[in-house]
Order: sequence, then C-alpha cells, then structure tokens
Amino acid sequence: MRQSYHDQLAEVGDGLIEMSRLVGSAVSKATTALLDADLGAAESVIAADEEVNKLYRQLDDEAVQLLARQQPVAIDLRSIVTALRMSSDLERVGDYAVHIAKVARRRYPASVIPVELRATILEMGQAATRIAVKAGTVIATRDLALAAQLLADDDTIDDLHASLFTSLLDGNWEHGVEAAIDLALLGRYYERLADHAVSVSHAVTYLVTGEHSDPESYATD
Repeated sequence: MRQSYHDQLAEVGDGLIEMSRLVGSAVSKATTALLDADLGAAESVIAADEEVNKLYRQLDDEAVQLLARQQPVAIDLRSIVTALRMSSDLERVGDYAVHIAKVARRRYPASVIPVELRATILEMGQAATRIAVKAGTVIATRDLALAAQLLADDDTIDDLHASLFTSLLDGNWEHGVEAAIDLALLGRYYERLADHAVSVSHAVTYLVTGEHSDPESYATD
C-alpha cells in the first residue's frame, strides 16, 4: 500500500513536468504565430490547450484523492499541497499562451507585430518559453539555485514589457489604436504567464525548505 502511495506521488510529479513541457511548447508556438502570421501554429496552440486542461484536472483529482485517502503529513503533505498550486499555475501559463495565439488568429493574415517591435516580442517570447521550460526542470530537480534563476528571467520580461509600453506611448506611434491595444494585451499576457511560471519556483522552494520565499509575489490571475 505504501509503495503504491509513493508511486502515485511520483506520477503527480511526472504529470507536472509534462504540463510544463506542454505549456512551454505552447508559448513558443504562440510567439511563432504572432511573428510569422502563422495561422496553423495559432490553431495548434488553441487546440492543444485541451490536453493541458485534461492533465490539470487529472492531477487535481489525484492530489485530492491522496489527501483524502492517505492523510499525509510533513514533506508528503507539502508535496501534495504544492502540486495543487503548481498545476494551477501551469494551467494558467497555458491559458495565456492561448490568448496570445488568439490575437494572432484574429489578425490573420496580417502580422500583429510592427517591424520595429519584432525584436522585443521575439525576446519576450523566448524569455517566457525559457521560464516555462525551467519551471519543469525545477519541479524535476528541486534545484533552488535554478528556481532563483527564474526570477532573473522574469525581470527580463518585466523590462521588455516596460519597453513595449514606452513604444506604445511614443508620440511617433503610427500603427493605430487597434494595433496598440493588441500589443498592450500581448505584453500583459507574456508578463502574467511568466509570473505564474515563477510562482512554480516559489512553490518548489516551499516544498524543499518549508518556508515561503516570497508569498506576496505569487500570481493570482
């Protein structure tokens, strides 16, 4: 019975790693859809989100059953509680990737991104993808040093987000209100999905140390 319990805990961890792989791929493809006006990539991200949602529901059910049936204590209890938080955060990363893909689909066949902002959006997308992928590695290894690196990646996205807004508010903006709204939303989507991935690193820190590294920085939307 106890071996089965630990096997179930391991399955939850494996499911979280798979979720991080799926959402990292979604963020990368959504960025491609934006930059290349690639309708196929956008549709792929939107369709694949159901797999992320299905895995999220499955992990949620497994974690709740473990809590109810096994009444875990100490590190096992922390593992299950943090798994619930992490699966929720990863699901939200996937949702924001879908939001990005939907912007690309809505404007197809036009490109959403003006030429002068392509480098900014590319860098945001690459940084966001790195964060999502690193979140999975942090879950797998419980590496606190790597978890701390996610904060630096998040700072990069915050700086790019601020730079994007500076461009949108520039008096020389010549791409119209609609494009400005799209880009403001995209900046927000990248910024929020990164925050949710960073929340995973905080959850892992709590799992390993039993202490909240920065509870006020957990993503909430």
